[in-house]
Amino acid sequence: MIPESFVQELLARVDITDVVGRYVNLRKGGANLLGLCPFHNEKSPSFTVSPAKQFYHCFGCGAHGTAITFLIEHTGASFPEAVRTLASSVGLSVPQEIRSPRQTQADRRRREEVSRHQQLLDAAQAHYVRLLKGSEHAINYLKQRGLTGQTAALFGLGWSGTDRRGLAQVFSDYEDPLLVECGLVIASEDGRRYDRFRERIMFPIRNSRGKLIGFGGRIVGKGEPKYLNSPETPLFSKGHELYGLWEGRTGIRKEGFVLVVEGYMDVVGLAQHGLFNAVATLGTATTPHHVQKLIRASSRIVFSFDGDAAGRRAAWKALVTCLPLVRDDVSMRFLFLPAAHDPDSYVRELGIEAFRATVDEAMPLSRFLLEELASRHPMGEAEGRAACVHEAAPLLAQLPESALRVQIEREFARMVLLTPEELSGLLARAVPSPVSAVDAELARQPQADGLVPVSAIQGKGYSSRVTLASSPDARVASVADAERRGSAAAGSRASEQSHDADGYDPEFDSLVQGAYAHHGDTDPDAGFDEYAFAGSAPVPDLYAMPADSGYFSPVDDPQGAYAARPHDAPYAGVSRTRFARQGSDEARSFGSGGQHNARGAWGGKGQGKARTAATMVAPRGAARSVTPMAKRVLRLLFAHPGLVTGLGDQELEILEHGPHMVLVKDLITLINASGAGHAGALLQAAESGSELHEVLQPLARELMGQDDLPDPEAEWSDALRRIELEAIKAEQSDLIASGLTDEASKVRYQELSRRMALIAGIGMR
Repeated sequence: MIPESFVQELLARVDITDVVGRYVNLRKGGANLLGLCPFHNEKSPSFTVSPAKQFYHCFGCGAHGTAITFLIEHTGASFPEAVRTLASSVGLSVPQEIRSPRQTQADRRRREEVSRHQQLLDAAQAHYVRLLKGSEHAINYLKQRGLTGQTAALFGLGWSGTDRRGLAQVFSDYEDPLLVECGLVIASEDGRRYDRFRERIMFPIRNSRGKLIGFGGRIVGKGEPKYLNSPETPLFSKGHELYGLWEGRTGIRKEGFVLVVEGYMDVVGLAQHGLFNAVATLGTATTPHHVQKLIRASSRIVFSFDGDAAGRRAAWKALVTCLPLVRDDVSMRFLFLPAAHDPDSYVRELGIEAFRATVDEAMPLSRFLLEELASRHPMGEAEGRAACVHEAAPLLAQLPESALRVQIEREFARMVLLTPEELSGLLARAVPSPVSAVDAELARQPQADGLVPVSAIQGKGYSSRVTLASSPDARVASVADAERRGSAAAGSRASEQSHDADGYDPEFDSLVQGAYAHHGDTDPDAGFDEYAFAGSAPVPDLYAMPADSGYFSPVDDPQGAYAARPHDAPYAGVSRTRFARQGSDEARSFGSGGQHNARGAWGGKGQGKARTAATMVAPRGAARSVTPMAKRVLRLLFAHPGLVTGLGDQELEILEHGPHMVLVKDLITLINASGAGHAGALLQAAESGSELHEVLQPLARELMGQDDLPDPEAEWSDALRRIELEAIKAEQSDLIASGLTDEASKVRYQELSRRMALIAGIGMR
């Protein structure tokens, strides 16, 4: 496992301009460097690299991150691979956690098992391809579906043969239990074995790193089931994978959207006609894992369904799955084809241009949601509209706070003849529909990688505390593991996490330009020579998959959530105020007694009454409320983390008492705990999906377009004075509200007035 301290040291030693400059031509643009974005097609440079902040951001597509993030997203490296690459470039050696002999042995067994599974699958794939070359029956079927040999080669299509024990020709030990474990062979109750796939066109299923993990088989002729998938295995879970995602990675970038269809043949048929951006679920309903992968693939997603009743039901289920994951920067649309067509048949009958025109008219998620709700109730009467609100409330409650949610709620209010205020009141009292732990967590991950942090699967999501995570690998756990465990107990720590079967997955390799051609009106036999068919068109080498270094690489063990803890010390005490790690014996001074009231203001009396973490009361809504002053302080500390090192007791007391400073305290905790020295390193250290991370992301984008402050120390001092004034005014308001009936309250009010006058006399910027 890679220690967080090493990650921060590495980010401090590496120059992001050197890393990005190896792949992107950069030119000077003020304090920053500019270039054409490597993550989307553009003609004018909108990709910015900040040497001062060690951070990159594209104002066109929103891609952003550190040097580590860039290597992961641009080259397809895993987190450990990216760290090792950068470390070697600056002469550092990556330390590894000392593991017990038992742990080392278990890791080795797991890697060997995975490697063996993949060897078996690869051998079976080669066998299926050989069988297709010699099967006129299978070749004729593919030709009848309009496929050329070139398309068959692109997707690695094969033929299972008709033998009950055909794979016995491939594997000398047909009784090997691993053949059953990896889903190639079925063992009956009486002990007899036979091939799982027979008389089927074989579709190899690859994960987003191009590794073969399973198969889908389509029956040729009559028989059931029409489609058959590999079973759940250590490598394959149909609820997590999308067919064609690997093969379509270049097409998705080129077309600018990803098209979700229902079957393998739809994906292959669309590619035959030049549309290489289609993917398919594997015979299962759309899951949150699918949606997360789609969002990572493209900011435009179009779901295609049949126009019949079954298709509408499937589309509605997909929409409900998407609700917790919608984002303002992601477009989700729904396409309904005529009942007699699927995408493959539509294109073959009406042509690709007609299909493209239909895709352009796909219904946005918001419209589908509202129209479907309205269709279920008699909207001409009050009872029908009330029933519609009742059904919609838990659905709308699943939408993340966003501009899209505001727009949808406003349109829905008009539809049910309510004012926005009336609808808000009703929604506030509604209870969201039950959502799985996975759904709830995925909804909170803006840059989610399809994996779920165990520490946050609690139904309540992230608190305002900061989790210091050392890597994307260390912050995530297998969603399948999370579902098996159920909702994790409150306070579950990131050290319980593990890889999923695919490890940390960057999803797309922007460097791989994969052979890919528009077929148009080509000879129907073109390219079949690769499969020993007639024709001579060359077939691109699409099987040169990347090496699997780091596949089950060790992951870091993050040290859990960090939060401020109190110390039994008076406000005027000389003890150094500290922001300490949760669970440690360290403590900090909180000043005069009392706590935040319901309005978020600090109040009360007493001299240094100690409070434990359990008794700390955060301002109501403080974790979500980022006032202009709080944002100003966050921006200052984010851009200049070094300001924290100079904080004294008095400054920390001011922040502790300041209203709405919860996230500011979290940021200070993160700076102290991680040792991050610049904005890029801080963003890397903050837990993805946490409230602090979500606040820092837009700040990072803002900072990219701003020059450094000429005097950050002066700005910081001015901000502290303003925060203290806000705290004083809030406490005075509370004292006035209490009536100032006792002498202590009056004395306290006068003390606050004198302090306010003193601050005002110092002056503010």
